[in-house]
Amino acid sequence: MIETFIRNHQYNFIKKQTGILQLACKTVSDSKVVEAVRYSTESKVLELFQNAADTQKQLLVKASALKTDEDFQSYLSGLEPYLVEFPQVTEKQLKQLFPKNKKLKIPDLSKIDYSHITYLSWLDIATNKMFIVYNLQGKVVGIEGKYIPTNKKSTCFLCNKHGETALFSAVSKSRPANSSPDYYKAVGNYMCIASHECNKSITDITSLERFIQEVIG
Repeated sequence: MIETFIRNHQYNFIKKQTGILQLACKTVSDSKVVEAVRYSTESKVLELFQNAADTQKQLLVKASALKTDEDFQSYLSGLEPYLVEFPQVTEKQLKQLFPKNKKLKIPDLSKIDYSHITYLSWLDIATNKMFIVYNLQGKVVGIEGKYIPTNKKSTCFLCNKHGETALFSAVSKSRPANSSPDYYKAVGNYMCIASHECNKSITDITSLERFIQEVIG
């Protein structure tokens, strides 16, 4: 039985690094430069999996030996069985995460590829709300907030990709000591409107986890 150990954002990172190597193999004639890129690719990938078992590291370092387009495609395809799936949530679980939304619109969960998402998100256009579900330290949590489309391209704070974004803002549940009853704090940032595209590009979960922690307190 295959033991999964690669999360979606890590797979995206590997894909990004091997993409740089693949481009170098195609466009750079200096073999020393290509070898330097190979070394960089291997080092960065292994740095991401410092606690991986030796057999897992052996699988990952194969990236440094890739040469042809077929090699790169075969390598990435070979990693897919090792992807850690996002927890497969049910409609009932989602409603429990957002109990105040009695008419919560649930996305079609049957169409989600749980191996290739870092977070689950969807929009409710009728209420201008965005919902985010994430597995934070082994616990599935949900946050909701208002979204305002920017109607122009900007950089998503989660995946750093330049594209169609919206300003997402949520009310923080954390309260300073001795705060007044009407204390209010909103946490906001610009993020991709299309979460499936964001999930294809996100390579680091630091900003996502920091944002969620700010909201849930």
